[in-house]
Amino acid sequence: MHHQSASALLAAPSGANGVEDAINGVFDPVTRFASGVIFADVTVFGVTFPWIVAWLVVAGAAFSLYFGAIQIRGFAHALSLVRASSRQKGDAGDPGEVTPFRALTAAVSGTVGLGNIAGVAVAVTVGGPGATFWMVLCGLLGMAIKFVECTLGVKYREVDEDGTVRGGPMQYLRRGLAERGLPRLGRVLAPAAAVFFVVFAVLGGNMFQINQTLAQLRSVTGGDEGWLAGSGAGLAFGVVTSALIAVTLLGGMRTIGAITARLIPAMAAIYIGGCLVVIGANVASVPDALGSIVSGAFNPTGVAGGFIGVMVIGFQRAAFSNEAGLGSAPMAHAAVKTKHPVTEGFVAMLGPFIDTVVVCTITALTIVIAKPQSWIAAREAAANGEPVPGGVTLTSDAFATVLPWFPYVLTVAVVLFAFSTVITWTYYGERGWTELFGGGRTSLTVYKLVISVCAIGGALLTLGAVLDLADALLFVLALINVTGLYFMAPTVKRELLSYRAHLRDRRAGTPGPGSGGSVSEVEELSAR
Repeated sequence: MHHQSASALLAAPSGANGVEDAINGVFDPVTRFASGVIFADVTVFGVTFPWIVAWLVVAGAAFSLYFGAIQIRGFAHALSLVRASSRQKGDAGDPGEVTPFRALTAAVSGTVGLGNIAGVAVAVTVGGPGATFWMVLCGLLGMAIKFVECTLGVKYREVDEDGTVRGGPMQYLRRGLAERGLPRLGRVLAPAAAVFFVVFAVLGGNMFQINQTLAQLRSVTGGDEGWLAGSGAGLAFGVVTSALIAVTLLGGMRTIGAITARLIPAMAAIYIGGCLVVIGANVASVPDALGSIVSGAFNPTGVAGGFIGVMVIGFQRAAFSNEAGLGSAPMAHAAVKTKHPVTEGFVAMLGPFIDTVVVCTITALTIVIAKPQSWIAAREAAANGEPVPGGVTLTSDAFATVLPWFPYVLTVAVVLFAFSTVITWTYYGERGWTELFGGGRTSLTVYKLVISVCAIGGALLTLGAVLDLADALLFVLALINVTGLYFMAPTVKRELLSYRAHLRDRRAGTPGPGSGGSVSEVEELSAR
């Protein structure tokens, strides 16, 4: 996702400054207070960083140990489950709405966004190439968190009479904690999570992405003098986007899964393909770039805070990018067709791998190899404590070192990234809204109207303070959700042991009830 300061990134459309200033004036003190608490700093070995980063990294390490490095031992099985589900529609007897492949693409569409392009560029500017190493490590830790939360998302999901699935933190925090003897805690955490999902879906997951998409389109069509300049073009863009969101919402998770199953592979191919062209054109520099990433991780030069500083920068970017621990992905994965909740825990692990280990790494490698002049200048500015320019610009300049028209390829990727994030987070917000206000026709109509108005507002206004507040409040979910995950980890362990027993029975020719993955691909897991 984006997870940078919205006010630092947003490009203001013309014609609405008075309204923006008034709204920002109201929200600014609230935003400063919320950000001050949520992103409050702690100090380790003289290096200061937000406590929320440590909270997520520690959770990833704890679950990795508790489940015996499940992200490594279960990786092959996760791939086999996705590969099988991409070729079939699933067992008709399995509860759920979408295949594991479509659930994965829907969840990934909510995490892969502007942060993978802009945020990573800032990380390798401020932290140097070595920040990439720590991003990868944090992404691997995040895989263990996704395994836990998405297994719970399926286990405690609720299926309506029409087959619609409701699952995620609102369900597993309420029911799962009650089973663990903590019903009161669940009754507090579940509705709190719903509130924050709605807030971020309406503001950060919707308005920010639309605003940034329009800003990028304007930048490649003549800027303030181009045909997309002015509030009229912004209004038209907002209305069209709003209509697309409304049509997608009408189809529910099945439609979102169908769209993202096509959109995610397409945008990944476009973006990664562009990066590979840049890397291929500079193939002789690849060994040096990889060396600088590894050496810079442990022996950085010119970075404030030294070794710990560059590690924190990498961890922060990864934690803020893949959403592991926030509880968003379980809502998409809960709709999967399966009788075994833990199978979707395996599939969900691939989300942080794709988002952080693959997309973030290839972005960093592209910039480090291309060495555009803007990045070199930005690194000097960062070393002197000066502000770093927007990350999208740095990535775009890296593309332009090969072919001048490559920034247009980036623009296509940004549009696809942003729209997929919008529709997925709109769905997440709907799940939270339903938890708070019910899923009746009137309630959902109100939600869709709110989303539509905010989609148009995202194209006309910037509302920097409002979106900074939404960005900060999103990470309250990390505190709410991970707290519940710690209490329910034994529940996930039982599910895992039960699934392994099922696989052993299948291998022995005495399958139990339900369906599982390919036995041959999980023999190692089953034997342990």
